[in-house]
Amino acid sequence: MSEKSILSILRDAAPAFFTMVPPEHRMTNEPLTTLQINIGYVCNLACRHCHLQCGPKRTEVMSREVMQACFDAYETGGFTSVDITGGAPEMHPDMEWFLREWQARGVRPIVRTNLCILTDPRYSHFVNLYAEVGAQLFGSLPFYSARNVDKIRGDGTFMASIEALRMLNDVGFGDHDGQGDTHTITLVFNPAGATMPPDQASMEQQFHRNLARDFDVHFSNLVAITNNPIGRFAEALNRKGKLEGYLHRLVDAFNPATTEGMMCRDQISVDYAGRVYDCDFNQALGLEIVGKKTIFDFARERQPSRRIVFANHCYACTAGAGSS
Repeated sequence: MSEKSILSILRDAAPAFFTMVPPEHRMTNEPLTTLQINIGYVCNLACRHCHLQCGPKRTEVMSREVMQACFDAYETGGFTSVDITGGAPEMHPDMEWFLREWQARGVRPIVRTNLCILTDPRYSHFVNLYAEVGAQLFGSLPFYSARNVDKIRGDGTFMASIEALRMLNDVGFGDHDGQGDTHTITLVFNPAGATMPPDQASMEQQFHRNLARDFDVHFSNLVAITNNPIGRFAEALNRKGKLEGYLHRLVDAFNPATTEGMMCRDQISVDYAGRVYDCDFNQALGLEIVGKKTIFDFARERQPSRRIVFANHCYACTAGAGSS
């Protein structure tokens, strides 16, 4: 199912999202704060909900030339946060170099990991490296039981995630005793199907309680996100005839109070080739920023506030308490 097909179905099924957004929230803030860098779509998993359709057969990886432009753009643009994602970032051949270069610049990057990858002997050294460079980890874990997680991510992935959390706990990630973390690991929860995520605070308590009791593993925080109706998730919904119905659910849950804090207002998302998007979801759909400027343009000079590119998948970020 092509990106254009998904956009077409979503466009015809609901009011245009941008009409729901106040004019003052349709523009980016100035300066931007977050430089999100997707260094490639190669991944050891092929999760059912992946909006970028990453997996072992993908070959796209960011070059050092583009990585260098990211360093330059960070300085030029006055960004205050770096967010590294993939794919599985650990599988990029230059990931260790990339992390150390950010460390040398005094930056503690956010790194988004699927956790499972850290149990592979080829990548397990990243556990200590993340602690060394002070990375702020976001680890995806769809639930606190094997049945739910393995259904989404593949057999054995839940216990691999638990083992990865133990490894991270051993080097100081996660709050073991209520005294605070040496390093932070935030778990990312998303529903198993076409439903809205439950209350985030309640889910965090459930995760803390169940993971500590059943596996003696610990984490810092939890964020609950809404599944975005694109990528593999959209394909699965469409096969079942549920894509439009799920979008209607998101539209019905639209919360106008969330538009001011949408992540697209404070960031850019850079893909492996240096193309720039308002967010990682727009990246998945090929919706580049207005003017189609690249990271090399951002490296040369600070860019002014711009109009955000919206489409109807954006309802996922503004449903309920917001997922942005």
